[in-house]
Amino acid sequence: MCSSDLFKGWQRGPMMQPGKFTELFFLDEATAFAAGHRPCALCRREDYNRFGAIWAGLHGGEAGADPIDLRLHGERVDPETHAHRTHGAPYDSLPDAAFVLADGDPYLVLGDRLLLWSPSGYAARRPRPACGTATVITPPSLVEVLRTGWADAAVPLL
Repeated sequence: MCSSDLFKGWQRGPMMQPGKFTELFFLDEATAFAAGHRPCALCRREDYNRFGAIWAGLHGGEAGADPIDLRLHGERVDPETHAHRTHGAPYDSLPDAAFVLADGDPYLVLGDRLLLWSPSGYAARRPRPACGTATVITPPSLVEVLRTGWADAAVPLL
């Protein structure tokens, strides 16, 4: 189905209305996951369904956009400070497409490399540390989704 068919006759008000559906667009799936977002149930239904099945398997049958979004929000935002949450994990345990902070900058994990993220794409590369603890940006639940081998989505993983 073409996206123009999907939204035919759909009238929207101004974008980014508080308390309403939020339109978000990312460079790729890895960037969306790092920001703590799942595939859209409306415009990426097949990916959303596959994501939901993986999620339910990882979270004891938990399903549906509301519980997923609630958990992801809790994993990405500190309720007291409203700051972005990070977590630690061994570098060698991270799947491809997870994001880490290195020297204060966001890097994508890809094989034995870290790729510096920028709004126009991935720039500088540096070796992935063989040991040590990474400061991980991607929320823990989405790191687990990546570990399942999330790929072949409508939106490129990278």
